[in-house]
Amino acid sequence: MITVGRYKLLLGPSEGNSVLGKYFAFAVAGMLVFWWAAVGSEVSFGELIKGFPWIADFLGRMFPPNWAFMQKLVKPAIETVQIAMWGTLLAIVLAVPVCFFAARNISPNLVVFHAVRQVLNIMRGINEIILALIFVAAVGLGPFPGVLALALHGAGMLGKFFAESIEDIDQGPIEALRSTGAGPIQTIIFGVLPQVITSWIAVVLYRFETNLRQATVLGMVGAGGIGFELVGSMKLFQYQDTATCILVIVVMVMAADYISSKLRAWIQQGGR
Repeated sequence: MITVGRYKLLLGPSEGNSVLGKYFAFAVAGMLVFWWAAVGSEVSFGELIKGFPWIADFLGRMFPPNWAFMQKLVKPAIETVQIAMWGTLLAIVLAVPVCFFAARNISPNLVVFHAVRQVLNIMRGINEIILALIFVAAVGLGPFPGVLALALHGAGMLGKFFAESIEDIDQGPIEALRSTGAGPIQTIIFGVLPQVITSWIAVVLYRFETNLRQATVLGMVGAGGIGFELVGSMKLFQYQDTATCILVIVVMVMAADYISSKLRAWIQQGGR
């Protein structure tokens, strides 16, 4: 008998040795893969330890934060929130119409299913910063390229999650509606949406948190928001201003996390 966690496996000696051999082989293979990855990525904790004095010097120059710089960050911070809000909204608008075609259980056919899935993979496979650079070149500097970058990348992510939640629904109501002669739109409205709306809202709230964090970075490539002030302060070696920017960003992310967690709890309790 071999105990694995809380499970007891009744195996003979030869079977037990076979199972242990497989676990050992997997462990060795995993170690080799991580060793290969460490060599390729030049992981060196010795270099990190040698760099601690430089990190300490950089952090030392950041303190104390320049609180007077805070008043200059009010408008960029609000702009960052606005970028995240519109990026999330446009992502929903783009994701909802296509997610039904990306769900295997209600997609018209496999060709449409695989084609839409690949489109979603491409949309979320391109990093937001790269998308922001493309849109900055297309529409110029400012917050709008940041909105477009978050919207396109977010649509790929939301579309995938929306489709996967549709694939996990109970097929009973769908089949019942179809047997009564309900069309595709009626089936979606009365059979699909009531089962997925709660999980969709939770994913949207999480995406907004992610967009808020990403919006602070997109300013580094000229896409507006507080990231522009952050990069500017670092380029001018005004590290105390940089510390103030970082503190504002942390407060914004913590506030968004708190509000979204409260909203998710309220939704899960049925709005009570």
